[in-house]
Amino acid sequence: MDKFQEEVFSKGFNIKLWEKLIRYTKPYKNRLIVLSIYMSILAVFDAVIPLMQRYAIDNYIIVKSTRGTAPFYIVYSLITIIQAVVVKLMISSAGVVETGVCHDIRKDGFEHLQALSFSYYDTTPVGWMMSRLTSDIWRLGHTLSWGLVDFSWGFFMMAVTTVVMLVLDWKLALLTFTVIPLLFVVSVYFQRRILFNHRDIRKYNSLITAAFNEGIQGVKTTKTLVREAENLKEFQVLTGEMNRKCISAATFASVYMPIVILLGSIGAGLVLWRGGTGVIAGRVSYGTLTAFVTFAVQFFFPIRDMARIFADLQSAQAAAERIQSLLDTKPDIEDDIEVLSKFGSEKGEWPKIVGNIEFKNVSFSYKTGEKVLDNFSLSVKPGETIALVGDTGAGKSTIVNLACRFYEPTEGQIIIDGYDYTRMPVLWLHSNLGYVLQNPHLFSGTIKDNIIYGKLDAAEEEIIKASKLVNLHPIVERMEKGYDTQVGEGGSLLSTGEKQLVSFARAIISDPAIFVLDEATSSVDTETEYLIQQAITNILKNRTSFIIAHRLSTIRSADRILVIRDGKITEQGTHSYLLSQRGYYSRLYRNQFVMTAGNS
Repeated sequence: MDKFQEEVFSKGFNIKLWEKLIRYTKPYKNRLIVLSIYMSILAVFDAVIPLMQRYAIDNYIIVKSTRGTAPFYIVYSLITIIQAVVVKLMISSAGVVETGVCHDIRKDGFEHLQALSFSYYDTTPVGWMMSRLTSDIWRLGHTLSWGLVDFSWGFFMMAVTTVVMLVLDWKLALLTFTVIPLLFVVSVYFQRRILFNHRDIRKYNSLITAAFNEGIQGVKTTKTLVREAENLKEFQVLTGEMNRKCISAATFASVYMPIVILLGSIGAGLVLWRGGTGVIAGRVSYGTLTAFVTFAVQFFFPIRDMARIFADLQSAQAAAERIQSLLDTKPDIEDDIEVLSKFGSEKGEWPKIVGNIEFKNVSFSYKTGEKVLDNFSLSVKPGETIALVGDTGAGKSTIVNLACRFYEPTEGQIIIDGYDYTRMPVLWLHSNLGYVLQNPHLFSGTIKDNIIYGKLDAAEEEIIKASKLVNLHPIVERMEKGYDTQVGEGGSLLSTGEKQLVSFARAIISDPAIFVLDEATSSVDTETEYLIQQAITNILKNRTSFIIAHRLSTIRSADRILVIRDGKITEQGTHSYLLSQRGYYSRLYRNQFVMTAGNS
């Protein structure tokens, strides 16, 4: 047994974990109380039926008489009808609790994902997150609702059956209970092993979901590299491991349940043996023996159900641990109470951003330990356009992401308009930020939906104004449905240039004080680049802006160009000044110019 298995076995049932998650049932407290009442009614009637059978045997069958059977039939029929009605009400109420709990956990999970920092998404596979918000939550919601229902019925059933058995014949009752200690030992042994396997099952389920996600997103790359067979082999390793763990869990469960049934049958057999002797001796009636055998079997029904619930809890606990690990993950960047009490939590209460940005001796390392910036300093004036140039991995995107507070400095300070931005609300900066990526992501819906994505209350005039500013409006006018044109999943129904222009309009409609362009023209054709270049000229006026560009022709008009190498500024100045210095920028620009001329 490896160290992880020993840890799993030693932890066993995690009460503290369930105490955290049981809070999701609190909004449905009244329904759960009503469900408990339904379960108690069912338990009482389940105990009454064997007593009525006892009465029928002793008063009708043994004496061979039908006198008084009419009232008996009526009472028996009423009990059956009441049971049916209660079962119907119970199922509908439990269904409401199940769907409600799943909804609430999924809502909190999605809301928490929105609050987590960029660093979380850097290291967490999409499939891992998808698995938490789908199958894991369904498993947990199902257990918290139906598990509680079945447990309530089992508890009441055992309590009522125990009392009735002791009243009928306490000696036979104690004989029936002799198998319970053995049942407890068996349950403890199997539940730990079932839990271990289900933890592994949930882990491999996440890995498989991630593999599906990557396979779908990278299908073009897979086909062009003719890598289908290798991908299948890798996928089969994951599914094979999950299959092995599922078989192991099913094997333990398949052995566990028959043992529980066997022990219940032994208890009923002991009753039949001892009770039969009492019938022969005349100490016990036939009706009482029949009722007692029924009770002995019934007594182990809830135990068997509880054994199943306990096994389900092991599987659900594996899912619960993974969900709770998501909910317990703390964002690297979040507002503290002191900041919110000082500046408030509403946008209208915050000081207006002008755009003066200063890096003061900033150092930054990713969680992997890679140090990107070391004692970096930079001062940007309001309305200034800063272009960043350098090799891949030089630190350009890191500088911009720090300025946008997607990450925070490991050391040093970033000052915006005189405020240390870590002492301001996060949304103070983000609500004044326009960001256009190299490969913009459009959401399913219309062009209009995507433009107003960050400003849902935007008027029609604002949409058209933003579109005209970025040269999108003439293109949209030529479309049959105009701004109501569907963009498809990820913008698949639009060209790369059209998607980029929509993303420009989306970024500019909220009139941000700070604007960022990250390789915004690197994947478009020359004609579209010209349109985007015009758009850039329009939207950067009077805004502090950062441009990351490989195409140096797009940054010639920047107020200042920074050459970044190994996290440091090695050259800076205007386009013409840097060319005159005949340094790295000059060589890079001339090389691109020669390549462009050669291609044309």
